[in-house]
Amino acid sequence: MSLATILSLNQYNIVYNVLSFVIATMLAGFIGFLLIRSSLPAKHRNALTLGTLVMAIADYHYFRIFNSFTAAYHIVGGKYVPTGIPFNEAYRYVDWLLTVPLLLAELVTVLELTPKESKVLISKLVVASSLMIALGYPGQISPVHSTARTLWAAASSVFFVYILYVLFVEIQKSLDKQPEGVRPLMFTLRALLLLSWGFYPIAYILPSFVGGATGIVVSQVGYSIADVVAKPLFTYFVYKVSKLKAEVEEKEEADLRSSLAA
Repeated sequence: MSLATILSLNQYNIVYNVLSFVIATMLAGFIGFLLIRSSLPAKHRNALTLGTLVMAIADYHYFRIFNSFTAAYHIVGGKYVPTGIPFNEAYRYVDWLLTVPLLLAELVTVLELTPKESKVLISKLVVASSLMIALGYPGQISPVHSTARTLWAAASSVFFVYILYVLFVEIQKSLDKQPEGVRPLMFTLRALLLLSWGFYPIAYILPSFVGGATGIVVSQVGYSIADVVAKPLFTYFVYKVSKLKAEVEEKEEADLRSSLAA
């Protein structure tokens, strides 16, 4: 979707401030997760390590998105007019191409699967997510009311639905294997997954209905909200799952030592 549209002062500021907020959020997530990573036993750090890497990649790309957006506009007569420098939507898709597979692997890490099962599942999800993103990009840069945008969106949605279905099933299956106290957190992870991933198609589709400057704002803000929920917030709950699992294991080991000593 082209940003060659005049924006009002408020419309420009909404996108500007939201992008700025996401940059700060991703940076805070990166530093925070890096600092608390050592609080987990080594065997439970993998998921948080992946999440920390996601924060770093996302923060870099949001910085590039922010710079590209500000370069695409300048203020003239109280409105923001395109400068002629194109807004580079590819930064967002490159970010997703790198971070979505990492987020999926992050989730699989806490599903209580065998190493073989984890490897097979991650391989499937990485391929599906790569195809989903690669097929979505041509539609993103197509005119909002074009047939091409609809066709690319439909092709991308096939893999989108497949990923959600697989993860929903795998999370449900893993609940019986999880310690009792961890199960509510797994339900929360599943809810966050559905919530955040549900934002992406809305942000993709809505510009076709509202169009113009409003469509630009809806798209950029929608994607940004989805990324905050899907990355730092999701990773925080993955950390909570890992932390609780470590505490349960520590208690079980302590109980076992006590029983043997008795």
